[in-house]
Amino acid sequence: MSSIVALVGSPSTGSRTVALLRHIADGLAGHDVHVVPIRALPADALLGADTTDPEISEVVKQVLDADGLIVASPVYKAAYSGVLKTFLDLLPAAALAGKAVLPLLTGGAPVHALAVDYALRPVLTALGARHVVTGLFLIDKQIERTEDGVVLAPDVQASVDAAVGELTATLAGQR
Repeated sequence: MSSIVALVGSPSTGSRTVALLRHIADGLAGHDVHVVPIRALPADALLGADTTDPEISEVVKQVLDADGLIVASPVYKAAYSGVLKTFLDLLPAAALAGKAVLPLLTGGAPVHALAVDYALRPVLTALGARHVVTGLFLIDKQIERTEDGVVLAPDVQASVDAAVGELTATLAGQR
């Protein structure tokens, strides 16, 4: 069983990105998945880069110990959120070495789709990710929130399943 840390960089509690990531995590049966909403970490410690803070150090340790990651964020100003950037900046230089990573962004319009490859992927690679799988970009309107989570159109769910399948296949190949 692989361990996967799912970092979500949405500053909003009711975010579609958070709901989507929880939906994906629920579908990863056979893996130990831990969803980490970065916004829930202590703001003073996060902004002050205090890696000695117990909550910050615990999440950094989870990332270092994980086999794989899902890194998700809404798009802001043609890139991933500042909340996520602040956390990624706390990680050691080779924190993602040997790991498979799935980048996932959500946004209001298709024009933001390039942010996966031009904003998020380079940071993940710079942190040493062994394999950054094909990223996902979903338009907000494609994610319907419900009381039980989210519902995705069949074609959108197929794209999500393909990306998650690539991540899990990569994790299986790491063993």
